This record gives sequence, structure tokens and C-alpha cells, in this order.
Amino acid sequence: MVQSPVPTLTLDSFLALPETQPASEFLNNQLLQKPMPQGEHSLLQVALCKAIDRAGEPQRIAKAFSELRCVFGGAAIVPDVSVFRWQRIPRKASGRIANRFDTYPDWAIEILSPEQAQTKPLEKLLHCIEHGTELGWLLDPEADSVLTISSESRIKLYRDQKLLPSISGLELALSAREIFGWLSLPE
Repeated sequence: MVQSPVPTLTLDSFLALPETQPASEFLNNQLLQKPMPQGEHSLLQVALCKAIDRAGEPQRIAKAFSELRCVFGGAAIVPDVSVFRWQRIPRKASGRIANRFDTYPDWAIEILSPEQAQTKPLEKLLHCIEHGTELGWLLDPEADSVLTISSESRIKLYRDQKLLPSISGLELALSAREIFGWLSLPE
């Protein structure tokens, strides 16, 4: 029996595909679909964007984006939160923000969903770091922990009240305890 060759998906052919919900990504020549966000994931994603924007927007240091497709290094990924230094935010000639971001985020944040293995989000963060990203965070709500990856590929685990690193120049004082404390809504 003769088998037909399996067509190889390229970045360009991936980008020509229709959008999916939840978003699909292209990494290491593989098409991956993100898990559907649930309550904790959604709350953490929005709260992180707000906290980062409060620290970064007034002085035009950085801006956080939720579920933004970033195309770079032969991949198209959609971090849960992408943070760009103000001067690196892609803009049109008119000065308006661009719709397509053909560059790496300065800081990429992934939030594990229930029963999701760390492998794929960690693989995305490592791809980011290898292509210019300064900092990666992997939040694990089940363990109340944050794994950080620096541009030197150093990995550290944070729990409790120790302050987490942020990108240089951004004054943001957050701990794992504070971040996961956001999940307990007042009655």
C-alpha cells in the first residue's frame, strides 16, 4: 500500500488558516490549540494585565496585552499575557497600534489550566527567551507558584511573599501569594 505524504504545515500556511476559538498556535512546525480558559485562568489573566498596566502605562514604560498573537522565530504563539516595552509596541505609519505583532514580547506570561501539563507552556516560554524575550512567567494556580525564566535561561520557583521579578525599568511589586490571593473574591 502506498501512502500519500503528509503535507507539511509552514508558518505562512498556518497564518492563512482561519482563526479558532480558543486560539491555535504554531510552534516547532506543529499546530497546537490552546485550552479553553476557565474561571481562575481568566481572572488571573485580566488582573495581571491591569496590574502591569497600572505600573507601566503612566510613564510609558510597558503595556500588557491579553491573548495577542506574536509571530517570530518561525512560530506564531499566543501567550496568555504579552508585555511590550512602550517603544517596541508595533505601530502603523499613522502612529496607531498595529494589528499584527511580528516580534517577540519583552515579557511573556502563561497560566496553567486545570489538568494541563507544564510542557507546552514552558516550551513556548523557552522559545520566547531564545528569541529575545527578557522574562517569562509560568503561573500554576494548583500549586500557588510561579516559575520564572530569565533571558539567561535561569529558572526559579516562587511561592509565598517573595517578590517576583519583572522586566527592567518597571516598578511592579507582586508576590505569588498576592497574585493567587486575587482568586479569593470577597463575599
